[in-house]
Amino acid sequence: MAQGLVEDPLGGDIELKNAGPERDYPVPPLRVVFMGTPDFAAASLRALVAWPGAEVLRVYTQPDRPCGRGQECTPSPVKRLALAHGIELRQPLNFKNDADVAELAALAFDVLVVAAYGLILPQAVLNAPRLMPVNVHASLLPRWRGAAPIQRCIEAGDLVTGITIMKMELGLDSGPILLQRALRIADGDTAGSLHDELADMGAETLLDALTRLPQGRLMQLPQDEARVTHAAKLSKDEGLVDWSMPAEKLHNHIRAMHPWPGAFFDWEQTPGKVLRLSIEPGVIGETPPQGAQPGTILGLAATPAGPRLAIAAADKTYLVARITPRGKKPQDAQAFACGYLKACQG
Repeated sequence: MAQGLVEDPLGGDIELKNAGPERDYPVPPLRVVFMGTPDFAAASLRALVAWPGAEVLRVYTQPDRPCGRGQECTPSPVKRLALAHGIELRQPLNFKNDADVAELAALAFDVLVVAAYGLILPQAVLNAPRLMPVNVHASLLPRWRGAAPIQRCIEAGDLVTGITIMKMELGLDSGPILLQRALRIADGDTAGSLHDELADMGAETLLDALTRLPQGRLMQLPQDEARVTHAAKLSKDEGLVDWSMPAEKLHNHIRAMHPWPGAFFDWEQTPGKVLRLSIEPGVIGETPPQGAQPGTILGLAATPAGPRLAIAAADKTYLVARITPRGKKPQDAQAFACGYLKACQG
């Protein structure tokens, strides 16, 4: 195994960003309690476990919830990682039970690290660490406080996002900023691809902040309330595509909905016969033919990446490479045109 890498029980190696004598990290290690639930949070936990500057005493994650058609209870990514590393685990429904708060405080720990936990924490929990409760948030606060900052920044057409490490307080993502890192949003980024980049960036920025914290090298910058925007939680029906929007706004919306809840629309295949189609993010094409109604499937368009399905938006066409009719497997544009438009090529 290469120097500076440790084995990840869930597969692959973890690069130890602060490994080596030339790196700086707290000695003795910070006593850390971690709270988080999804993949975004697991990236930060994975980095903490691999880092010599921290000792993860306990992990908290949300209770297992039914998932999939069989409604079987599925452990969160954070739970799976904690179990793989043999870290003590708790899954309280909330912290309204005084005994849960007392058990946490009894650990006599230094830092509470929270990343996408999904629960509101009372002041007694925030007061428990000796040094500070910190949160890893996937936006450049005060922009996009709330549950879905990654999706909302793409949907709004933002050019830049990033990671904020903040000191937690009772307000929703309102605590003072400790450290930020910026990331440019590419035109081809989706909520899925940006999530993965920000999860890795969040883990790295967290370690930087925790290195600086005991040294007194972090300023607490109050957030500018005049610049606050809110990132409301996504709902499944938000994936519905409104083809009357300008193509650029449409493109942002579809990218923000990928991979969940996914972009979809109802296509009138023949009069009175409607088929729901799911589409993956595509590219903006040329001006549609005069009189083409928004949402009209115009046929195949040649592109350097191969044929794409052209759909009319308000001002341009939108070119889609992959389509999934309801109840069917995903298919490329040419297969869809051949099967549903009777326009086979080649």
